[in-house]
Amino acid sequence: MNTYLLALQLMALQGCLGAYDTLYHHELTEALPGRASARLELAIHSLRSVIYFFMFVGMAFWAWHGVWAVVLLLVFGVEIALTLWDFVVEDRTRLLPWTERVTHTLLTLNGGAVMALLAINAIAWMQLPSAFVWQPNGLLGAFLVLCGVGVGISGVRDGFAYFHHGRLARRAAGAPPLRFGGRAQQVLLTGATGFIGQKLVRALLADGHQLTILTRGPRQAAWLFDGKVQCVASMDELPAARRFDVVINLAGARILGWRWSEARKAALRRSRVGLTQALVGWIGRAEHKPALLLSASAIGYYGIQAPGDERVLTEDSAAQPIFMSDLCREWEAAAGAARAHGVRVACMRLGVVFGEQGPLPMMLLPIKLGFGGRLGRGSQWLSWIHVDDVLRAIAHLWGTGANGAYNFTAPDSVTQLQFSRTAAGVLGRPCRMPTPAFPMRLGMGEQSDLLLEGQRVAPERLTQGGFVFRYPGLQAALRALA
Repeated sequence: MNTYLLALQLMALQGCLGAYDTLYHHELTEALPGRASARLELAIHSLRSVIYFFMFVGMAFWAWHGVWAVVLLLVFGVEIALTLWDFVVEDRTRLLPWTERVTHTLLTLNGGAVMALLAINAIAWMQLPSAFVWQPNGLLGAFLVLCGVGVGISGVRDGFAYFHHGRLARRAAGAPPLRFGGRAQQVLLTGATGFIGQKLVRALLADGHQLTILTRGPRQAAWLFDGKVQCVASMDELPAARRFDVVINLAGARILGWRWSEARKAALRRSRVGLTQALVGWIGRAEHKPALLLSASAIGYYGIQAPGDERVLTEDSAAQPIFMSDLCREWEAAAGAARAHGVRVACMRLGVVFGEQGPLPMMLLPIKLGFGGRLGRGSQWLSWIHVDDVLRAIAHLWGTGANGAYNFTAPDSVTQLQFSRTAAGVLGRPCRMPTPAFPMRLGMGEQSDLLLEGQRVAPERLTQGGFVFRYPGLQAALRALA
């Protein structure tokens, strides 16, 4: 048996398993580069990727003789130590899905087999003069180089994410802490594990509030927040005698995804309208009513604006008889039913929320790759808001006796083409690649209106109430995040 060839073949398998783990888990389902809580994990991944880059490329066409064989084994030993450290960090900071645990187990077993086979060869290599000996391995060697380049790119990305989160943490440390009311209160929160919800939970905990969160995955949520919050899977788990001062409702299935079939529309309604109705039903049974319900909605309430329509939409603007508008109206009506129980209700009509997670990374990806440009006609309006201003606006409404609907958008609405040009300027990329509307309408159906149409929305009630945006302009917001 050619144990060295077998070691290289298993390394190629390691590259395939690693690519699946990185693309499916770290990028797609877990979105680790966008998680501030995964900063240490990202640093470890970056170091391991550098090691794998040199090992894949170095072993693709060379044999390591003499002292270099010892170096090879030492490098593998460092990689094993980093892997064990990575396991500890992962278990302390997040609850891994079963698919990721299985993949990591296979990577560990396969990596152990590679090292054992290399150790067998290294005994003979140590007796030879120290040198890198050219040893071409044909297509297998070329594939190993490809794996090395891929893992190197991943390592650079994780390294940039590590330093980016460090910069954001230093900036946050210098910012004044958010204050939600004048005293510690009992808060019930839905949607806590989402992009906005995670940031809000940490801000509320930092301000001294006691949190209970309603979530489909209470065990994972408890893990995510280090056991500092109470987690329930159903409102039935909360007795009527339980007291909450404020309820914040952010829950809702992701709006972009599968085509809006009747089944998909029903699922979106259940996740928004149905859950809100259950929440208000519990408020009706509660012995102590909360003072305030802050409930999410969206600027989809206003429908879409026709090409050439330059009107600025405010909270008094009408809805339209289309699905996205109907969904928001029903959502707000379900929340408004809490007023019958003496609860103030404020509906937050969210624009596109920009942050390290959420839609912005995907919006910036084609621009980063040099494919930025006009989407559809490019003149459709994009009403956006920085996630920090979302949290600050929630704190503002909390302390100002808010009631009714509020547009959560920055004062600076832009067209889609203006967004692409600004983002390209911030990133130092070109902006000349148009994307036609027809393929998107064909593939996404009615849902494509979210991208190809838009609304020019102004935060009239927030600004009239004295709220001051930290990021009123697009360029400053993108520079803070991109």
